[in-house]
Amino acid sequence: MSNKNLQKEKPHEIVSKDTILPFLPEGKPEYGAMLVNIANNMPAIRQSSSNFYKSHSQFMGVTVDVTTLTPLRSIKQVLAEIDSTKSALTSAYLNTKKSALKLEKCEAKLENATDELERTEILLKIEKLQIGMSQAKEYVAGAVRKLNFFVNQYNNLTAKFDVKNFSEADYEKEEAKYHILTALKQALIAARSRGGQIDEGNHIYFFELGVNGAQVQLEFDAYFHTEIELLKEGKAPTHEMTLQWMEALADKWKDCPSEFAKRRGFSVLDLESCINLNEIEFSESD
Repeated sequence: MSNKNLQKEKPHEIVSKDTILPFLPEGKPEYGAMLVNIANNMPAIRQSSSNFYKSHSQFMGVTVDVTTLTPLRSIKQVLAEIDSTKSALTSAYLNTKKSALKLEKCEAKLENATDELERTEILLKIEKLQIGMSQAKEYVAGAVRKLNFFVNQYNNLTAKFDVKNFSEADYEKEEAKYHILTALKQALIAARSRGGQIDEGNHIYFFELGVNGAQVQLEFDAYFHTEIELLKEGKAPTHEMTLQWMEALADKWKDCPSEFAKRRGFSVLDLESCINLNEIEFSESD
């Protein structure tokens, strides 16, 4: 068999009557019918399976994987997803190149092999490599779809928030709001299951951000009271209402982390240690 013909040959379907039946218990004709049924349905199954071969759905990508509440943090997470997917594609590319090289070596050995057992062993290796390369294509295809999805999400975010040319300093400046929003989200979820009381862990989080926990608890009490009054009126509190309340508090307390850092002798933004500074001049008083 020529090298050229081997490269064109596609690996046959392994789970088929011809390949599997000889390895099944004898005297059990039921298996033959099962394998025929499998073979008849396998094309449709392969077509359906092609919709997957990726770790998460698009829905999970923007609701479970990327969960941050500020633009640049969301962009950071999206870029991390892009980087990890690119890394996986790079590994798949290199592994496929290695498999292709092994396949060429096996084909060269096959041309020179004269012993029948040796030829059978080489053919088995070739078949294994071909099947592995064929299966790898599905996962590569899934990774390409995932990569394209997050590239589009990056474009969506930069367009929505008009941050196409953001700098590292922009990212650092947003961190105060990000952490306050994260603390609020966590504390709110915990308080709902604790009779309205903020848990110890998030009290510590607020303290590290320079926000007084008693003040936070008063804000929570007032917000829960508002929700209860709405429910009494037959109205449902909305997720948007919660987000607007959280964002208002984040804006109210956004300077607290910087002030707390200064009190301890730190600066939350050192421009000399940043790259990609744009034309806007930043200061900690902004």
